[in-house]
Amino acid sequence: MPAANPVQELESLRTQLDAWNYQYHVLDQPTVPDAEYDRVMQRLLALEAAHPELLTADSPSQRVGSRAIAQFKQVTHDMPMLSLENAFSAQDMENFNRRLLERLGDVTEPLEFACEPKLDGIAVSLLYRAGVLERGATRGDGATGEDITHNVRTIRSIPLRLRGEGFPDLLEVRGEIYMPKAGFEQLNQRAREQGEKEFVNPRNAAAGSLRQLDARITDQRPLEMCCYSVGLVEGGTLPVRHAQVLDCLSSWGMKINADSATVLGIKACDAYYESLAERRNSLSYDIDGIVFKVNEMDLQQRLGFVSRAPRWAIARKFPAQEELTTLLDVEFQVGRTGAITPVARLKPVFVGGVTVSNATLHNSDEVDRLGVQIGDTVIVRRAGDVIPQIVSVVPDRRPKDARPVSFPTHCPVCESVVEREEGEAALRCMGGLVCAAQQKAAIKHFAARRALDIDGLGDKLVEQLVDESLVENVAGLYSLTKDQLLLLERMGEKSAENLMSALQTSKQTSLARFVFALGVREVGEATALNLARHFGSWKAIAAASEDQLLEVADVGPVVADHLRQFFDSASSMGVVLKLIDAGVNWPDLPVAPENNLPLAGETWVVTGKLETLSRDQAKACLQAQGAKVAGSVSAKTTCLVAGPGAGSKLTKAEDLGVKVIDESSLIRLLKKCGVQI
Repeated sequence: MPAANPVQELESLRTQLDAWNYQYHVLDQPTVPDAEYDRVMQRLLALEAAHPELLTADSPSQRVGSRAIAQFKQVTHDMPMLSLENAFSAQDMENFNRRLLERLGDVTEPLEFACEPKLDGIAVSLLYRAGVLERGATRGDGATGEDITHNVRTIRSIPLRLRGEGFPDLLEVRGEIYMPKAGFEQLNQRAREQGEKEFVNPRNAAAGSLRQLDARITDQRPLEMCCYSVGLVEGGTLPVRHAQVLDCLSSWGMKINADSATVLGIKACDAYYESLAERRNSLSYDIDGIVFKVNEMDLQQRLGFVSRAPRWAIARKFPAQEELTTLLDVEFQVGRTGAITPVARLKPVFVGGVTVSNATLHNSDEVDRLGVQIGDTVIVRRAGDVIPQIVSVVPDRRPKDARPVSFPTHCPVCESVVEREEGEAALRCMGGLVCAAQQKAAIKHFAARRALDIDGLGDKLVEQLVDESLVENVAGLYSLTKDQLLLLERMGEKSAENLMSALQTSKQTSLARFVFALGVREVGEATALNLARHFGSWKAIAAASEDQLLEVADVGPVVADHLRQFFDSASSMGVVLKLIDAGVNWPDLPVAPENNLPLAGETWVVTGKLETLSRDQAKACLQAQGAKVAGSVSAKTTCLVAGPGAGSKLTKAEDLGVKVIDESSLIRLLKKCGVQI
């Protein structure tokens, strides 16, 4: 039957479906059978088809797109999505509380904390404008994430438009997308029935679901979202306590964690932690700890931030998960600089949410420290995304046929002689570019995002190119033809064209990126930038004597020696000439006298963990602006850049009255100086 007033009926249907979605997916209190929901949805679809001019983006019918997107777009967060400092014990929590009270000074009463389970999922940002979902993005590195709007729209616990009234004109909601345990088991059961590969754990399943270009696939995955905070807010006000903000979000249709609580004092935080730890395995979702936040927003503002982490919040993690397994063998991998790393091959064991079969042993010193032998029963630890490691050996279980780990005297790849330089822990293959392993590693480094950034040149493709003798060194990349690429396994016409285009694009680079991409030992991004800033041109760098190289900030005798060895090598410089002949180019830089630079004469110290910049990048940027970057704080220090885990340097700076800034303040300063970040 045609609608007498389609506008009114459409609004009524959408309101009804939104309410049912909220009751079912947010409140977990369904009020109608699925058949009734389906009937109303079909009526909505029919009415929208009859009146396409009345279709709106926030309609319940528009959750799933009809076509896949081509690629993920980058999103710059208007307010960085911060990380948290970690606590691992009650003493760590006491120290956290003490720091809070010392910084606040005039607060003597026990602080009120909001306590929230730390969901093991994917952090996301949702942007609502006038109550309508405009964008969904991943956290990424905290400053930049990926636009996943097409996928978040499929998640029924995320409202396409906010309920009720009183929400700000612009509201950024932050939360965690995760997969409940029951949904994960159902997903894997379906995979088993269809003969498909199962997911390893709920977090990986959630992450993979959000990485789909086709939202129709994501729509089939049982994802949920729980919000935990807000970011950018414009055109409105929010309550004065964090827990009250969450209550507001709940009233506007967002899901919040029912196991959250508000407690008074740090001892109550410990009690909440112990209580939830006991219930952890019975929860319907995975958690890896508890987040504690000072509840009063004005106190949060007074406490402020250290680099990319708030001073007013901390995540107390559950103990690292450990398991026993057997060391089956030790193999040796060869890196870009020839360093030979022992890798433990383990009897597969499920630990920390994944099946672990490999662990790093670092070097011969670590093997000696552990006293590990092949055949030993070992304790393997995996905490979060940390690379699995062997913690210790169980001596009582050592079998009679256990045998010592024997390090090679010749390279396992090219059979060149292996040497251990004085003062180094690592053994090195001396084969150089004769060694296929070093060739592959050098090409992977050259193509990396922070080097020449050759999109599409992944590790497996590099392996093929070297194994098929199509490329011997980085210069050979620019001699590749489309016909050669099409002969490779799993290389289609479009992929070949894209790689050829990416190679062409990579030819236009910067001097600092080019120097870093060459892979000279000990020359990281910071040192490469310093060299570029100091000399201005490749010709000047390559012609510099060791004494001239030592004048560059962050270049010591070892680095200067490695550079000169590279410049004096006919084969290395031959590769550089081939790259230049192939068209790789960059603009020379003006060399400014140091006393004309903005931070000339100042002494800076960088400590703690940075997220947008690495510490080396931060140091390089400061040095490029004329500052001296020291390793310790003194009365002569101009400023300390403090990230999470700053520790004693931060304490000393505060005692001496040295200016302290976080990473975001540093970035603003550098941008004013003209640095592109």
